[in-house]
Amino acid sequence: MKKGSEAECASCAVIEGERACMVPGGKAGKGCPTVGRKKLLKKALEEYKTDDLKEFARLASVQEGECYSGRDRQPFVMHPVKPRIVETMEFAKKMGYVRLGLVFCGGLANEAAAVARIFENHGFTVVSVVCKAGAVPKEEIGLKDKEKVHWGEHESMCNPIFQAMVLNEGKTDFNVLLGLCVGHDSMYFKFAEAPTTVLAVKDRVTGHNPLSAIYLSDKYYSWVMEP
Repeated sequence: MKKGSEAECASCAVIEGERACMVPGGKAGKGCPTVGRKKLLKKALEEYKTDDLKEFARLASVQEGECYSGRDRQPFVMHPVKPRIVETMEFAKKMGYVRLGLVFCGGLANEAAAVARIFENHGFTVVSVVCKAGAVPKEEIGLKDKEKVHWGEHESMCNPIFQAMVLNEGKTDFNVLLGLCVGHDSMYFKFAEAPTTVLAVKDRVTGHNPLSAIYLSDKYYSWVMEP
C-alpha cells in the first residue's frame, strides 16, 4: 500500500449523494476504497458467495429495508419504525435461529433479564452468561489491589473468554452482546463461534449511550477532543 493511500471514508469531503460509494460513477474522496481497492473488493464479493454467508448477507439487507415504512410512496421520506431489539428478533427468525446467546455485563443485569424475557416471549431459547461468571479473582490476571475498583476486597474478573466458551458449548445459533467493557468485548468476539450482534454497549457516564458524547463533542463534551 502506498503511503497516504489509506482509506479515509470518515473524513470524505464529497457530498453524500455524489459519492462513488453511493452512486455509479460518483466522485471519490481521498483514499476512497470504492475506486482504489478494486482487487480487494472483488475478493470480498467472493466471500458473499459462500454458502454460510450468502443468505446471511441477503437477509441482513432485507431486514434493513423492513425497518422503514412507506417505501412504496414517492417521494420517499425515511421513517424508521423498529427498535433494535425487534430488528434482532426478526432477523433471527428469518435465519431460522432458535437458540440465542446473551452475554452481558453485571452492571446491566436488570436490562439483561428484560431482554431474556422478551426473547423467550417470542419463542427463542436463551443461553445467558454474565461477565463475572467463574468468580476468578482479578489477581489471577496480574492485577494489584490498587488497580481494582474495590480495594481490599475480592473482585471477580470479567471473563469474556469463559462467556464465549459457555455459549459455544451451548450450541447457540446467534449471540447478542449487551454492555461488555471495552477490551472485554474484543476478547469475547475473538472466541465466540456463533455470529454476534450488539444490542447495546457500555458507557458508564452517558447511560450507555456513547453517541451522546459525540453529538455534544463541540459543546458540553468538548473536552473529549483534547489529547
